[in-house]
Amino acid sequence: MTKPYPGLPSFNIESDEPPPPSKTSTDDTDSATPSRRKKHLQTRSAETLILRGVAVPLNSDVGGAFVTDASRNRERLFSDQRLIEKYGLTMAGWKEIAKNEAFLLAVAAEVERRTYNGDAARERAAKEFTTAPTVLGAILNDKSASPKHRIDAARELRTTANTGADKPEDTSDRYIITINLGADEKLVVDSGPLPRRQTKEAFDAE
Repeated sequence: MTKPYPGLPSFNIESDEPPPPSKTSTDDTDSATPSRRKKHLQTRSAETLILRGVAVPLNSDVGGAFVTDASRNRERLFSDQRLIEKYGLTMAGWKEIAKNEAFLLAVAAEVERRTYNGDAARERAAKEFTTAPTVLGAILNDKSASPKHRIDAARELRTTANTGADKPEDTSDRYIITINLGADEKLVVDSGPLPRRQTKEAFDAE
């Protein structure tokens, strides 16, 4: 059974309800002269939102970041509360912004872009993966589970815990020289771990 959407109704990605009607009617826009239509588009592109008490253009860097986070909110990756805290909004202010037609169009375009380039799926997968250690830990500590499942869970947990621990750039050079003296006698010279080699750019900087 699908859980009911907890956020704002206009941000329910599964809803078929159309967005709020524009203040400017379609007939007026279509019948407008080219100059009026251009002015109308410029007004929309310069739409501002009130974030932390400051008027922020929708097409600015901060406005774009807000649209992206609002898209995550629509995808249920970013809660209403987190969005409100990050941008200094009130629930009433957030509801008012969610009625802004230009803002809704920008969010819809961003949701579509994130869907087709895979950003939404990657972030969803990353969020779901955070629950994996809890599930694996439950299997590991479940004495009724088969030994194989508990061992597999332990291996997966160890792999996850060591992610990023071993990096190729962290390895140091080491030289071992073996000289065969004959009669099963060998002379072995081990340099031990050597300091990491600096790149040409590092020498130039010095």
